[in-house]
Amino acid sequence: MRVTSPTSPRPEEDPVTADDTTDDRARRGARGVARADAGSPVRMRGRLGELARVFLVLGTTSFGGPIAHLGYFREQFVARRRWLAEEQYGGLVALSQFLPGPASSQVGFGVGLIRGGGAGALLAFALFTLPSAALMVAFAAGAPLIEGAAGRGALAGLAIVAVAIVAQAVWAMARSLAPDARRASIAVVAALAALLVPGPPGQLIAIGVGVVAGLVWCRGLPASPSAPLAVGVSRTVGVVCLAVFVLLLVGLPAAAALTGDSSIELASVFYGSGALVFGGGHVVLPLLEAGVVAPGWVSQEQFVTGYGAAQAVPGPLFTFAAYLGALSDVGPGGPLGAAIALAAIFAPGFLLLVGALPFWAALQSRPTAQAAVRGANAAVVGILAAALYSPVFTTAITSAAAFALALVCFVLLIAWKAPPWAVVLLGAAGGALIAITPLGG
Repeated sequence: MRVTSPTSPRPEEDPVTADDTTDDRARRGARGVARADAGSPVRMRGRLGELARVFLVLGTTSFGGPIAHLGYFREQFVARRRWLAEEQYGGLVALSQFLPGPASSQVGFGVGLIRGGGAGALLAFALFTLPSAALMVAFAAGAPLIEGAAGRGALAGLAIVAVAIVAQAVWAMARSLAPDARRASIAVVAALAALLVPGPPGQLIAIGVGVVAGLVWCRGLPASPSAPLAVGVSRTVGVVCLAVFVLLLVGLPAAAALTGDSSIELASVFYGSGALVFGGGHVVLPLLEAGVVAPGWVSQEQFVTGYGAAQAVPGPLFTFAAYLGALSDVGPGGPLGAAIALAAIFAPGFLLLVGALPFWAALQSRPTAQAAVRGANAAVVGILAAALYSPVFTTAITSAAAFALALVCFVLLIAWKAPPWAVVLLGAAGGALIAITPLGG
């Protein structure tokens, strides 16, 4: 399977990669060797090795959240390595934003699929995700050991940072997804639905309102053209993946109820959360809160503290699930519980991505689908705004000093463009200072 760049010397050749020597490049340009060896085991091993190196670096250095990740990916895969043309990358990003799930991780999974087939997709996911997940599991194990006023204050500071992080996400998403009066109104109605109807039912109502309102109000806006993606996924494979997605969405809760198995129950909650997330990592917050805090699996304090810590690590924000799975009173807990939660929350997004790829080119050109997506995206802004109030703000802001620290962190993120990891460190230090001084009273 080959993906060509419009700047390549000949359309049938592979793009130049970092593994190629000067002689290799000359031979490909002069004799068309790429046509003969593109599918060979040696060539595929080279591609998988390069994928592993690139995604391991991304997994250990990609700070800043999903929007930043998409920028890192574009630099690596479009500008530097020419694995995808600009239009192809844009099409993959558009599809990932259209589907539920973690958009940046879906894009990385898709790039791995294009470059190295199924093995490449799994390799890309593992190396982009596991460094962050390991750090979150280590934090889950170490957080209960922190004692003293300063230590507890530092953990409270992480929760305060979460207020600023989520507020920044609401601000940025509102500017891009609800930039006009109609979509802003959709966002407000969605926020009311999420606040008045707690838990997943409120999320579903909000998204449904957004889709219907988008079909009525959001037609006729210009769409960005994108070239077809050259992915070797047949429609049969796509249909099978979509069927597995539905089977697990329905079957996991039923299996948990019938068997009473706590591990299946844990997987069911995280799979359901991953299947209903429109808009990326931050939007999973209210779904996970309803799934693990409301039934008492994880405390509200543990939840918000872990969410704050998730901002300080590289990689996808969905690895917050590993922290929750490790701490959960339901399921095996520890590393095994983390692995179950992590696999379950990512699985639906990847199944939907592979299932939709064969049909995406036709769907993305339809005005009706575009209007529905605009409305759903506006509703996502409202859902996240509701989550900013509860549980994030109501849990973390317990004093005037805490509110002042949250404002400082917000301004650093929005106006000074400070890196999130630096703001997290500042928030932890500020929380410790509040705890050991009269500021906290």
